[in-house]
Parts: sequence; structure tokens; C-alpha cells
Amino acid sequence: MTLIVCPLSQVPAQIALRRPSHLITLLDPDSLIPTPEGLHPARHLRVGVNDICEETEGLLAPSEATVRSILDFGAGWDGPEPMLIHCWAGVSRSTATAFILACERNPDTPERTIAERLRAASPAANPNRRLVSLADDLLGRGGRMVDARDAIGYPDSVFENTPFDIPARYG
Repeated sequence: MTLIVCPLSQVPAQIALRRPSHLITLLDPDSLIPTPEGLHPARHLRVGVNDICEETEGLLAPSEATVRSILDFGAGWDGPEPMLIHCWAGVSRSTATAFILACERNPDTPERTIAERLRAASPAANPNRRLVSLADDLLGRGGRMVDARDAIGYPDSVFENTPFDIPARYG
């Protein structure tokens, strides 16, 4: 079970190269893309959300409903083919989503282990703290997901990340 994370600009290439069965798009509501050719619309979750960590007038912050939709969609993925997750730059919303799904599928793996694997796979990963915090609450992790996210620190700023993989299951 593989989670692929990439920026929007790399979605067509990753679909052609990796043939994912599922796709999660996390973009501002005005920039959502249609389902790419070759994917069934039921296997494409389109999440209209801005990359912010606090309520900001005129922008849509991640909410509990956002995280529930990600978890519900993830539950419908059985894993033989990879899942592709992207946001604008492949740095914040998408890395948070990959971290959330990996934590959900690995309740017995320390959150810090998953966060460190995320950082090792992508030195530019900077998971959206609000998404992680909301998932931490929904998954009953007692702050461990947020602590793990904070423990990997902040990366150097990049304009756009390069595609990378993390496992969805550890063991």
C-alpha cells in the first residue's frame, strides 16, 4: 500500500507513470480540477480548502468535515494500486493528508515513526498543522500526531515539492 504525494503540476505524469487507483485533490475551492482521464470520478476526492491553519476571512480553513471526508474516502481504498495525493505545491495539505491516512491505518505504530518516515521521504514536507490537529482529535491520538508533526521541524521553503512515496501500512 503506497501513498504518492506530489504537486498539482506533476499529477498527469504521476497518473501516467504510477497508475493510482485513487486520487485526493486538496486545492482552494476555485482551483479544483476535474477528475483526470483514466480515473473514475468515484475514486477522486476533491477537497476545496485553503492552505491555512487559522480561520481567515475570505478563505476556507480545514475543518472536522474536511478530515472526515479524507478518512471516509481512505476507507474505500484497498491498496493494491497506489493512492495519489496532491495539493498546489505538494508540501502542506497533501503531506498532512498522507500523514493522516498513514496514522489511521497504523494505530499501533508511533506517530513519531510515521512523521519521521514522511520527513525522510521528503525534506520539504510541512504537513498542515490544522489538518493534523483535527485528525489527531478525530482519531483519539491525544496530541501525539501534532507532537510528531512538530518534532520533525520546519523545512526550508520550496516553491514546489518533488513527488515522493510513503507506505500506507507499517509493520
